[in-house]
Amino acid sequence: MLKIIFSIVSLVLISTLLDAQKISYHLRMSKPQSHYFEVEMLIEDNKQNELSVKMPVWAPGSYLVREFSKNVNIVNAYDVEKNIVLPIKKSNKNTWKIQTNQVKKISIKYEVYAFELSVRTSYLDILHGFVSGSSVFMYVDQWKDIPGILFIHTHPTFKKVSTPLAKMKESLGSDNIFLFQFKNYDELVDSPIEIGNHQEFEFDVNGIVHRVAIYGESNADFELMKKDMKKIVLAATDVFKENPNKEYLFIIHNVSDGQGGLEHSNSCTLSVDRDSYDGDKYLGFLSLVAHEYFHLWNVKRIRPIELGPFDYDNEVYTDLLWVMEGFTSYYDELLLKRAGYYTNDQLLAKINSGVNYVEGTYGSRIQPVAHASFDAWIKAYRPNENSSNTTMTYYSRGAMLAALIDVKIIQKFNGEKCLDHFLQNLYQEYYKKMNRGFTSDEFKNALSAFLQEDCSPFFEDFVYGTKTPDFSEYYKALGVNVAYTGTPKVNFGASINNNVVRSVRRNSTAENLGLQANDVIISLNDVNVKGNEFEKKIQELSENSEIKLLVSRDQIQLELHGKMNLFETPSYRFSFNGEKNKLQKYWLREIF
Repeated sequence: MLKIIFSIVSLVLISTLLDAQKISYHLRMSKPQSHYFEVEMLIEDNKQNELSVKMPVWAPGSYLVREFSKNVNIVNAYDVEKNIVLPIKKSNKNTWKIQTNQVKKISIKYEVYAFELSVRTSYLDILHGFVSGSSVFMYVDQWKDIPGILFIHTHPTFKKVSTPLAKMKESLGSDNIFLFQFKNYDELVDSPIEIGNHQEFEFDVNGIVHRVAIYGESNADFELMKKDMKKIVLAATDVFKENPNKEYLFIIHNVSDGQGGLEHSNSCTLSVDRDSYDGDKYLGFLSLVAHEYFHLWNVKRIRPIELGPFDYDNEVYTDLLWVMEGFTSYYDELLLKRAGYYTNDQLLAKINSGVNYVEGTYGSRIQPVAHASFDAWIKAYRPNENSSNTTMTYYSRGAMLAALIDVKIIQKFNGEKCLDHFLQNLYQEYYKKMNRGFTSDEFKNALSAFLQEDCSPFFEDFVYGTKTPDFSEYYKALGVNVAYTGTPKVNFGASINNNVVRSVRRNSTAENLGLQANDVIISLNDVNVKGNEFEKKIQELSENSEIKLLVSRDQIQLELHGKMNLFETPSYRFSFNGEKNKLQKYWLREIF
C-alpha cells in the first residue's frame, strides 16, 4: 500500500512540475548484488482501452540487435487509484499489451537484469550502477514524443548520480532520490546514467561546462586530463565554429578490458583500460576522447536521414556509416595533431598505417564500404573466422576516404578550404536549417556541389566499388611521396594462437593445405611444435618448401601436405618530400 501511495504522490508531483504531463519513471536498485534494476513506469491521463509498451531491441550508435527484452522479468500493470491488477499479455518479443479500459492512472512495473558493463548495455553491483537507457526503459508506443520525469532512487550506499538529463530539485525529502526531466523518450535513452560513488571533476570551454564522471581505479592525473581534454574540445569545436551544447558529460569507466566509446547528443561513455593514462597509451585515450566528442556533430547532428527519429523495434539501415564513423576516425587523429599532440611525421604515420591496414586486408577487395555500412547489423558486430576474407570495416576505410576527400578539397581550393568547410555546410544546411538528416544521394550531391565537380566516379570506384586509389597521385600535391612497398613474400596465411588456428586467409598456403579454423597443430615436418614454435619454424621455410602438418580436428588426427607459396600483401610507404608547400602547411596547420 505504501508504494501505491508513493505512486500517487509522484503523479501529483508530475502534475505540479510539468503541467500534468503523462509519463514518468522510477528507477530503483534495492539489492545491487542481485544485478536487478527495478523500474516503474507511471502513466497519467490515459484515454485508451489498450496500451502497448515496448523495450528497444538496440542501442543507437551500436548497430546490432541486442534483444534487450531478454533481460526483462515479468511485467505487471496496475490501476493506481483502485490498486488492482490490469490484464497484460506479451504480443511479440519486445511488446506487452495492457488492457486498460481507459483507466486514467497506470503503474507498469518490471525488473531488468543488468550485468554487462559496456558502453551500450547496463550494469549493477555493490560498487556502482550504469544505465544505458534503451536497455532499461520501456516506452509507450504512441507516446515517445511527450516529456516526463525520471526519479532515481539510489541504494543507500550510492551517493552520486551523473547524467546529462536536466536535474530538478529533490522534492521528496530524501537524500537518495534524484529527479531529472526529459523532453521525450529519445532524450531519456540518449542520456547515460552513472550511479555510485565515482570521482568527478569539470572544466569550462567557452562558457560550456564539461563534467567528467570516472568510475574505477586508475593512475589518472585529473589536472592533466582537464588540460588535455580541454584542448581536444577546443580543436573539435573549431572545426564547426560553434558548439550546440550548454553542458556536456563524459562518463569514463576504468576497467581491465576497455571497449571503446559510445556517443550521445550531449554526453559520451568511454570504456578504457585502467592503464590508459600511461605513456603512449595516453594518446590512445585522448584519441578516443576526440572520436566520441566529434560525434557530437558528426552523427548526432550531421547524420543519415535514417538515424533519427529512431525505430527502436528494427534494424535501421544506412550505407553512410563510412561517413559517420570513418570521417570521425580521421578527425580523431587530425584533432590530436591540431591540438599539438602529434608531430607532422606522427600524423602521416597514422594515415600510412590506416592505408596499409585497409589495403592489406583481403576483404577490402570484396566488400565495398557502402555495403559494410549497410550490413553492419549482420556482419560488423558478428565477426567469424572468415570475416577478414570478406569484410572491411567502415571505420578504417571510411577514414582513408575522408583523408582523400580532404586532400581533394585542399587542392581544389588551393589551401583555402578543407574538409572542415564541407562539414560546416552539412551542419548548417541539414541540421540547423532543415533539422533532418540527408539521404545517400543528397550527401553525394552536396559533396559534388561543394567541390564544383561530379563526384559520381569517386563514389562508384571507392564507396560502392573496391578499387584501390592512386595514393601517390592524391598526396603529391601536399608534398607527400607514396611508394608501393608490397612484394611477394613467403607467408603461411593463418592466424594461430597456442597452436589453435583462428582464421585462414583466402588463397594462402594454409588454405591450399586444407587447414581450417579450430584445427590444433601438433607437428610441422615431423617435429612437434608448442606455443610460438610453429610460427618460428614456418618462417624458416622458403618458396616451394615441402610442408607436412599433423593436426587434430575434432579430436581426430589428420595429416596435411603441400608446399609453401608466395603471397603479396599490398603496402605503402608515405613520406614527406622535404618541400613544405602551401597546401601541406594548410593541411598540417597548427591551430593552438
